[in-house]
Amino acid sequence: MLLQRCDSVNKLMRLILLALFIVVLAGCNAANNEQKFNATDITGVDFGNTLNLTDHTGKPRSLTDFKGKVVALFFGYTHCPDVCPTTLTDMKQAMKLLGGQADELQVLFVTLDPERDTQALLAEYVPAFDASFIGLYGTKEQTASVLKDFKIFAAKVENKGRSGYTIDHSAGVYMFDKAGKIRLYVDYGTKPDVIASDVKQLL
Repeated sequence: MLLQRCDSVNKLMRLILLALFIVVLAGCNAANNEQKFNATDITGVDFGNTLNLTDHTGKPRSLTDFKGKVVALFFGYTHCPDVCPTTLTDMKQAMKLLGGQADELQVLFVTLDPERDTQALLAEYVPAFDASFIGLYGTKEQTASVLKDFKIFAAKVENKGRSGYTIDHSAGVYMFDKAGKIRLYVDYGTKPDVIASDVKQLL
């Protein structure tokens, strides 16, 4: 009788231990499956929801147009001497690293300088980095609204050069997932291979 009870207790203990092992294993697998990005994860923020501008072909655009793709959204201007061309070049290199998945990434360039960045100028400047890149512009009022919604800093700096002024501005890139949700903030200077790695996770 005592032996039978011991056997029953041992079986029960083994079942309990097995159940605990399964729970722990499931937890480990869930942790391993969590996305770990190189860029700053801003999933769930309550800004960056609205973008209604015109593209460099004259077509009205909003973020919903690009659902099904990862979107990289960058704010800059065509007269920018360094940050903007560097960022667009890095995005082009990141697309090369994506290989066959490159067509699932859409790069959008929003001008901070609608006074000078006309549709014609954007059509010449933006696709020069990659034919798939899209330049976006709006009126002063539309631009101000978008900058406010995306918490973008931009300030004119007068100078004596040929351009007359430059613009100090936020230099990061916002990343949206395929469902159109804002997910990441990529700091200026992030290497193309690091950007490509995060894009692959979003894909």
